[in-house]
Amino acid sequence: MSVPAERRERLAGELAGRDLGWLIVAGDHDLRWLTGFTGTSGLALVSAGDDQPVFLTDFRYVEQAAAQLPDGWSVVRTSLDLLGAGLAEATSGQDLGELGFDPSQVTVEQLSSLSQALEGRATLREAKGLVGSMREVKDGDEVARIAAASRLADTALTEVLSRGLAGRQESEVAIDIERTLLRLGADGLSFSPIVASGSHGALPHAEPREVVIDTGLLVTVDWGARLDGYCSDCTRTFATGPVGDREREIYGAVNAARSAGIDAARAGRSGPEVDAVARAVIEEAGFGEFFGHGLGHGVGLDVHEAPRLSPRAGDRPLEAGMVVTIEPGVYLPGELGVRIEDLVVVTEEKPTVLTTLDRELVEIG
Repeated sequence: MSVPAERRERLAGELAGRDLGWLIVAGDHDLRWLTGFTGTSGLALVSAGDDQPVFLTDFRYVEQAAAQLPDGWSVVRTSLDLLGAGLAEATSGQDLGELGFDPSQVTVEQLSSLSQALEGRATLREAKGLVGSMREVKDGDEVARIAAASRLADTALTEVLSRGLAGRQESEVAIDIERTLLRLGADGLSFSPIVASGSHGALPHAEPREVVIDTGLLVTVDWGARLDGYCSDCTRTFATGPVGDREREIYGAVNAARSAGIDAARAGRSGPEVDAVARAVIEEAGFGEFFGHGLGHGVGLDVHEAPRLSPRAGDRPLEAGMVVTIEPGVYLPGELGVRIEDLVVVTEEKPTVLTTLDRELVEIG
């Protein structure tokens, strides 16, 4: 993927604002967002000033990095110990001053090794989630990639459903989803598909079983595609024939909560505020105690990333360009589960919904 130079420029501005001279970027998704590098061994060193940014990698990825990184980067081959001897060697004799790192990307052992290797040439400071927070707001190209992944995922599930649900094992359907996604061109899966029928649907993260799906049940399917590095995420609950009034009542409550949550997910509102709007619908229907997870989460290079839409999320307001899931659910232990999830782009007005599949209760034989 082509990475705009503006991302590095923005990062440099953030570093200057925090009085950091340099930042170590080591996480795979942060590296890909910042540099376009898709390998598994890399480290970026970015300055708050005019110094040339440096990308460190070992012999396996030198040519790949040189081909993928934008103009203006220096690619340096180092030892496999990137966060120790490699970084020390690449910056030999240079005073790095206040050097930031993300503690979620650097282990205690690596931090100790790095501190010793730099021999006092830097003061290490935590800068947790700095690049991750910048990734929350997607640019037009990123939104287009996520939308393409979502369309591919919808097409794949539509094909799988044409082969039916009832009479097939949950695990068989999950494997069918995976194979169909890959055959249609996905790089991979956002996560392992969930296929959960009947009472098994009461487990939000149910693992598909070698159990035949019966008729007259609700079946929850949660799946996603990864395309050009970006993820999609969607959930639908289907019926394998006529179901009772209770099932339809719960489905209706969850679907109404989904609709209310989408309408509320606008720029300027916080994650807890959006969650509360959808949660109130389920509570008013009498099922509040059975909606135990947050309303949604950000989606991008990672299928679960900031921002969060939940009662425990921070008060940072949503911004236009964020891509989030809206996925309310009701889970009755030993009885059934219903979750309906759409992928949306936050705007100043009503969000743009990327998911195309029907939201009403559909019967699949």
